[in-house]
Amino acid sequence: MRRHLSTTTLIFLLAFSAPSLLFGADARSTTGPFKVVNKIAIDGGGRWDYLIVDNDSRRLFMSRSTHVGVFNADSGASEGDIPDTPGVHGIALAPEFGIGFISDGGEGKVAVFDLKSLKVSNKIDVGKNPDSIVYDPNTKTVFVQNGGSNSSSVIDAATQKVVDTISLPGRPEFTVYDDQGNLFINLEDKSSLAVVDASARKLKATWPLAPCDGPTGLAIDKKARRLFSACANKMLAVTDADSGKVVQTVPIGNDCDAVAFDPGTGYIFASNGEGNLSVVRKKSGDKYAVVQSVTSSPGSKTMALDTQKHQIYLPSAKFNGDPTGHPRPAVVPGSIAILVVGK
Repeated sequence: MRRHLSTTTLIFLLAFSAPSLLFGADARSTTGPFKVVNKIAIDGGGRWDYLIVDNDSRRLFMSRSTHVGVFNADSGASEGDIPDTPGVHGIALAPEFGIGFISDGGEGKVAVFDLKSLKVSNKIDVGKNPDSIVYDPNTKTVFVQNGGSNSSSVIDAATQKVVDTISLPGRPEFTVYDDQGNLFINLEDKSSLAVVDASARKLKATWPLAPCDGPTGLAIDKKARRLFSACANKMLAVTDADSGKVVQTVPIGNDCDAVAFDPGTGYIFASNGEGNLSVVRKKSGDKYAVVQSVTSSPGSKTMALDTQKHQIYLPSAKFNGDPTGHPRPAVVPGSIAILVVGK
């Protein structure tokens, strides 16, 4: 993604009384069913990138610059920490093998850890600056997008070895898979989508996403065959997953780095670094529209979806400067929190 966080002590604050005092002016919501319902306050500093929820263990994994924080998704309590993951971007889970995978962008490796003990058991060499990472249970392989070498490393989850490297025609960002053997990868610098045959491990097609510019976050509605790409020019591109045609664009906020689709409710979420969460839903026919904008916090540009409780986890912090600017400003130590958005 467009970049990262650090350290771990926490307090889970419930937002049932005096929510305006608890969350302050940066956590109000516009008219609609979604609002900030809880807040997890975390000690330390540093930036963050991807998060993921493990519904089996009810754990929330959060990348934190040089390590991964692990929290109870329900109580907010710390459940451990996975150290020595320099430049961490993302986490992928392979529960059938009892392991997880972490992309360590700073050392060009993928760390393998035990889902129960959280101990790292192996490190696998991949490409330059491994970024987004996904486990495909259909092929039982892990796809690691190497942002510094325009490629995707393919790891056999059983043997924990790289079995192939797929060259890509641009810089890969977020990745999703369908149930028809396809892997879809946003190519940020080419404003396009790469389509990979997950079994053959071959590039099948490259689809232009115009008028979308600089796509990063990506989500998929597998049933409706729709892909949702977050674009740097403040829009969500809706693409037909069969034809590759952009069928619609929906306006969202600035500096969005993550998109999530909840199959249980039909809502699409886009976390915007300008300080809000766009909530999108299909309206009449095949048309999508923003149905609510939830005020979050400036810099809250990534998130994780909890498909069990239908909630969103949004990291937030105070920054020494404009959090949407470049280079990214430093985080004020002790200001980091995860906002939990739900009904």
